[in-house]
Amino acid sequence: MEQIKTDVLVIGAGSGGLSVAAGAAQMGARVVLLEGHKMGGDCLNFGCVPSKALLASAKMAHQQTKANAFGVSDQVPQVDYAAAKAHVADVISQIEPMDSVERFEGFGVRVIQEYGHFISPSVVQAGDHQITARRVVIATGSSPLVPPIPGLDQVDYLTNETLFEMTETPEHLLIIGGGPIGMEMAQAHVRLGIKVTVIEGAKALGRDDPEMAAIVLERLRGEGVEIAEDAMAKAVTQKDGVITVEAQDGRSFGGSHLLVAVGRKANMGRLNLEAAGIETHKAGITVDASLKTSNKKVYAIGDVAGGAQFTHVAGYQAGMIIRSMLFGLPAKARTDHIPYATYTDPELAQVGLTEAEARAQYGDKLTVTRFESHHNDRLIAERNAYGLIKAMVVKGRPVGVSIVGPQAGELVNLWSLVIANKLKMSAVAGMVSPYPTVGEINKRVAGAYFSPQLFDNPKVKRVVGLVQRWLP
Repeated sequence: MEQIKTDVLVIGAGSGGLSVAAGAAQMGARVVLLEGHKMGGDCLNFGCVPSKALLASAKMAHQQTKANAFGVSDQVPQVDYAAAKAHVADVISQIEPMDSVERFEGFGVRVIQEYGHFISPSVVQAGDHQITARRVVIATGSSPLVPPIPGLDQVDYLTNETLFEMTETPEHLLIIGGGPIGMEMAQAHVRLGIKVTVIEGAKALGRDDPEMAAIVLERLRGEGVEIAEDAMAKAVTQKDGVITVEAQDGRSFGGSHLLVAVGRKANMGRLNLEAAGIETHKAGITVDASLKTSNKKVYAIGDVAGGAQFTHVAGYQAGMIIRSMLFGLPAKARTDHIPYATYTDPELAQVGLTEAEARAQYGDKLTVTRFESHHNDRLIAERNAYGLIKAMVVKGRPVGVSIVGPQAGELVNLWSLVIANKLKMSAVAGMVSPYPTVGEINKRVAGAYFSPQLFDNPKVKRVVGLVQRWLP
């Protein structure tokens, strides 16, 4: 048994773990990184990267059916599903070197390709290695949640960990779960010529602003995605190549393939957290504002910490704890400036509070400002002018922004910057945006906030009238 002593031990080589390992090693700390599965974690191999690559294939197919308005003949796309999956694999292979063992060993990180578990509050065992570290970072991520639906364990179902390896073309894809993963994959597959039914126990995209979600759902239904809401799955059966999902209200849905996309669960089972005195809760490991666990030498970041399950959150939290671990400086993670996006077409993005959340928190102090994207000249030129942006503003400062429409995931970047730095709407209004760009939408919603104060204000008109009388 090899005994290893190090400054920082990172368990998990997903987005958060890799960020900690690279940052700490390049700043001079001794770092050991454990990964028993694939370098790059869920995001590279089963999540963000492959899903966006498949969405890109689907977008190319869809554009062929909408070319006539531009003076180009519409075409019926000839889709090769296996080739689309080959594109996905190629995209992953191009990014893999950035997350590889060799790259991180080049940073000076000791990479051990084994799962790790605690054998005491300060020692972790991984294969034939026992590691004692001054600080430990748990970044083991999450896995697909498989609900206890009767019969599901007897069915050949898919999750995001197996979907992208499948090369046979589904005839009819059933998707249990109408959240971001479910809706992205629904649109991707219907655009690739596959019949799709989404079965959602409550409301599709139910965590988002209802007004914004409705715009996305209308577009998906228009493209042929069947979305059954309030359809809680009661049982699943498979017979003669047909998978049937029965809902509690008596509805049933049959298809050739089934994707389960109802959420994620934190990866904690292998860690033996009890041996380290680390407390947990239903969603993951319990952490304080500085991301420390009940064992103050151990941090938890990313999905396993039970908060927002996004790659960029793990990366942000990695930066927070490096400040604490390496420099001994106080660091508290924030959530108010964390954006997220669903990459359907139209995209759906949010940062800060939704309208409902802001009204509940601020009441009459809240101003909601809107701008309709069909007034954006660039989107008009590209025949893609639809969508909406809403800014929730309190005393001139935005506390939340909701966006639906083309490039919503790009547009929300600016608002994350604004909220992170506690800037006011005047800062956005003072920005000069090149014309014609989609980004003008952000400036226009800021202008809409100030318009009533300038154009509908009798005092302003009186002042202007007086000034005009006295000007030479």
